[in-house]
Amino acid sequence: MDTSTTTQVIGEIIGTLILVLLGDGVVAGVSLRKSKAEGAGWVAITLGWGAAVTIGAYAAGYMSFAHLNPAVTIGMAIAGNIGWNMVVPYILGQMIGAILGAILLYIHYYPHWKETEDPAAILGTFATGPAIRSLGANLISEIIGTFMLVFALLAFGMNKFGEGLNPIAVGILILVIGLSLGGTTGYAINPARDLGPRLAHAFLPIPNKGDSDWGYAWVPVLGPVIGGSLAALLFMDLPI
Repeated sequence: MDTSTTTQVIGEIIGTLILVLLGDGVVAGVSLRKSKAEGAGWVAITLGWGAAVTIGAYAAGYMSFAHLNPAVTIGMAIAGNIGWNMVVPYILGQMIGAILGAILLYIHYYPHWKETEDPAAILGTFATGPAIRSLGANLISEIIGTFMLVFALLAFGMNKFGEGLNPIAVGILILVIGLSLGGTTGYAINPARDLGPRLAHAFLPIPNKGDSDWGYAWVPVLGPVIGGSLAALLFMDLPI
């Protein structure tokens, strides 16, 4: 990509901000009390996340590679699709964007936090958590989900799409991962998407919030990094 490092980082900030604001936004709409979307369910959440990733990718795509995800950036670096010198700047941009998106989410739903008495529901609008807490199994779920994400993204790169259609395919990929594999951990499959909003949850003055569950926080960071790295390594070994 010919654009400057600064421009690419700005693209990652903007794209990840949109991804988190719209993705966590649908979770907030479904989970928070007195929201008009309250109780809409898992299908609404997965559809919202798929669309959020698509819009974030479109918003960032003319400035950066629109990874919006440290696991994707690391996987692409392993596969040789981006220089290792860009990994840290991209991840910093993604983390900044994720935190800013979570802050905007807090502002947008401001009256609804005090109406929601369940701390777990509040945390769930920012960060992921397991349906059954079993850290080993949860880690494996995040590894598998992110493996599918990065492997498919690398495969997409070998196909020809009509101009501008790639982000739609990515959104469908996020949707199907959520529907098929997301029920175990909430499918973070993205360290920035989880850690950035979790940090925001920790420092924002949110009524009725509990702790930020730092005992679990390493799972949606390490799992995606492992899964994305394994996908890139396997993809490189294919007889292409």
